[in-house]
Amino acid sequence: MIEEIAKNTGLTEEQAAELLSLNKRILELLGEDPNREGLLKTPERVAKSLRFLTKGYREDPAAVLRAATFREDYQQMVIVRDIDFFSLCEHHMLPFFGKAHVGYIPNKYITGLSKIPRVVDIFARRLQVQERLTTQIKDCIQETLNPLGVIVVIEARHMCMQMRGIEKQNSITTTSDFTGAFADKTTRDEFLNLIENRHS
Repeated sequence: MIEEIAKNTGLTEEQAAELLSLNKRILELLGEDPNREGLLKTPERVAKSLRFLTKGYREDPAAVLRAATFREDYQQMVIVRDIDFFSLCEHHMLPFFGKAHVGYIPNKYITGLSKIPRVVDIFARRLQVQERLTTQIKDCIQETLNPLGVIVVIEARHMCMQMRGIEKQNSITTTSDFTGAFADKTTRDEFLNLIENRHS
């Protein structure tokens, strides 16, 4: 079993064994019996799940953008909106999820449209706070493509606020960050109007 888990998660056999042992101990500390039928494979499932949910640590978002960069004489806004994402809050390791909206204005180079959602996913698949996630996406696109400007808006629901703590089930957190041309209010408003009118 350890060998299979190591193979499926990218861990060494020693790391896989330790992770399983820790997961089993957590169940015990919660007052559960890890040897009962329903929990026998839970330590293994949790190990695989955590490795998947944090796979962004093992991926390079800049390399993803560079792999599909094309020279193009286009200097108007490019927007990829309603990008679904799931992440884990680094404070409680509970999920937060929502939509990211990303816009940039090319400066001689564009990237494949599917690469922007991939960048979002890579940063989201790490222990995160929404504010940092927003900035990391923006910085990666700016530093890799060197566009005239980048803007990122994220809207998310946080289980650490909805399931525990303040327990406000309908709260949505919005964050934004931008560079370059989007410092101009007119340009920024154009982007915001386009994403706000997406359901009209």
